[in-house]
Amino acid sequence: MYFLPQSVCKGLTMRGRTFSLYDSSGIERIRKMKEKNASSGYFVLLGFSNWPHLELVLFVVVLMFYLMTLIGNLFIIFLSYLDSHLHTPMYFFLSNLSFLDLCYTTSSIPQLLFNLQGPEKTISYAGCMIQLYFVLALGTAECVLLVVMSYDRYAAVCRPLHYTVLMHPRFCHLLAVASWVSGFTASALHSSFTFWVPLCGHRQVDHFFCEVPALLRLSCVDTHANELTLMVMSFIFVIIPLILILSSYGAIAQTVLRMQSTTGLQKVFGTCGAHLMVVSLFFIPIMCIYLQPPSGNSQDQGKFIALFYTVVTPSLNPLIYTLRNKDVKGAVKRLMGWGREM
Repeated sequence: MYFLPQSVCKGLTMRGRTFSLYDSSGIERIRKMKEKNASSGYFVLLGFSNWPHLELVLFVVVLMFYLMTLIGNLFIIFLSYLDSHLHTPMYFFLSNLSFLDLCYTTSSIPQLLFNLQGPEKTISYAGCMIQLYFVLALGTAECVLLVVMSYDRYAAVCRPLHYTVLMHPRFCHLLAVASWVSGFTASALHSSFTFWVPLCGHRQVDHFFCEVPALLRLSCVDTHANELTLMVMSFIFVIIPLILILSSYGAIAQTVLRMQSTTGLQKVFGTCGAHLMVVSLFFIPIMCIYLQPPSGNSQDQGKFIALFYTVVTPSLNPLIYTLRNKDVKGAVKRLMGWGREM
């Protein structure tokens, strides 16, 4: 994504948002502007500047949720590592999810907090590219990882006799790596495609971080190809994972209904219910943003939806998974007892 000088922009038709003419000198200037903006360009993240009276309140609320995210997810990671009873596929994937949430929030929230506490709301061109890449990569990786976690629950409930074979540690590591690799690969393709869209001197991003729909709104050229790419990527990494997750839990529901043990039912509903709640909190806001063209979104509504899945959801995941989890409570008691003995 690069800024075009006004002399080049004269060949644009703004109403149709399509290029009508380029001369050879104009193309050369586009190339030079792209190189220049990579080092000296910047964006202004408008964020919530339309509500200046809310910025202080938002700063406090976002900071509280961010600290909850850091503490809660680090707690899960360290507890799963320190307690040998939690060295299971479920907690291995949960640790990966916690680390993903830490990275995902840290890719955008510190910048938001900085912008909320002062008048300076700029981000460098390189910083915007990096932020877009990591937000896309980590968000995509989380979609894939949630599918993997649903398969783990399917194997545990529907194939209990084959569980240790199906979820072999080496296979679990392979699934986790595949989640991360798929996210970063898809992001590399999509973010590079987004940053090839020319901007005719526009620098104000009407969002609190660099997100694809917000950046596409700045373009003065036809972005239908980009919007189509966004829809295809969203279908592959949002709709298909959601279908697979719901299919897994459909099979789990059938198995659960045939169970006779009340204790078994409670345990299944406890672990699977928590995972379904996390899936809902993550996928529903994502679909509201990415499964419609950027022109179809209310910008202000989009900001608050994005605020939910980047700030609120990652902070709630540790609570959802651990609040009524007997395994976690037992692990905490064992660690506390170990600490007293030491």
